[in-house]
Amino acid sequence: MDWRSLPPLSALRAFAAFAEKGNVIGAGDALGVSHAAVSQQLRVLETHLNASLLDRSGRAMRLTSEGEQLARALRGGFALMGEGVAALTGARDARPLHISVTPTFAASWLMPRLAGFRAAHPQIDLMIDPTPEVVSLGPDGIDLAIRFGTGNWPDLDDTLLWESTMVVVGAPALVGDAPYTDLDALAQFPWMEEFGNSESTSWLEKHGVTRRAAGMLRVPGNLLVDGARDGQGIAVTVRRFVQRDIEAGRLRVLHEEKGGRTGYHIVTRKGVMRPPLKAFVTWLKREGRNP
Repeated sequence: MDWRSLPPLSALRAFAAFAEKGNVIGAGDALGVSHAAVSQQLRVLETHLNASLLDRSGRAMRLTSEGEQLARALRGGFALMGEGVAALTGARDARPLHISVTPTFAASWLMPRLAGFRAAHPQIDLMIDPTPEVVSLGPDGIDLAIRFGTGNWPDLDDTLLWESTMVVVGAPALVGDAPYTDLDALAQFPWMEEFGNSESTSWLEKHGVTRRAAGMLRVPGNLLVDGARDGQGIAVTVRRFVQRDIEAGRLRVLHEEKGGRTGYHIVTRKGVMRPPLKAFVTWLKREGRNP
């Protein structure tokens, strides 16, 4: 890299602050300087680059297309710089640990166990985000996600937490005791499905289960198993979540698919983990070995 070709850092900081705040007054407040100083740095940057970064034809300055391009690059660059500084100063370690899980996993496995982690690490603040959506992991966003599948997500590290098959289950009071060897035969029963792109919806799409003559009830993931127990419909879920119900006779397995490395995976960004994240991953792996 030709370091001499780069504009002054003060000018880049002023421009990035202007792009974020939308005006020189807000940028000056963010940087702790006068708005006149910000305006001067913006002109220094345009002169250095020999480019028009700001449209001054209206009552308020706005970014040109070249300015938008530079602003996008600077947002990413300054975010990485901020992460590096925060890692050195400890600020990154102080922010809450942000965990993304599906509602079903949160209700059926994580939340009943979480008190153990809180007791062992009371200094670590947690943010649990129960969502069926596949979220992106970032330095200032989601630290860890629990995803169901076979692993090997691009540009991420993943570790198998535990394996389990997917099962179609129903309450004996609803489905009786007759054998069901064909998924199509189950269309006679009402079905329950979790909102969003969850484990169950992905399984149903994969197997082409679309004919549901008796209707469909969509519920939050934390209510799916409860509804199946109550006989409100049959449901697709992870066997480990309902194993005790199966053994107790509260639910009956109507279909099960075996094989593969399907299960829940601990997914993190590549690189060195900050201490709170490392502690949570270690705890997850230990809990994953317990039934």
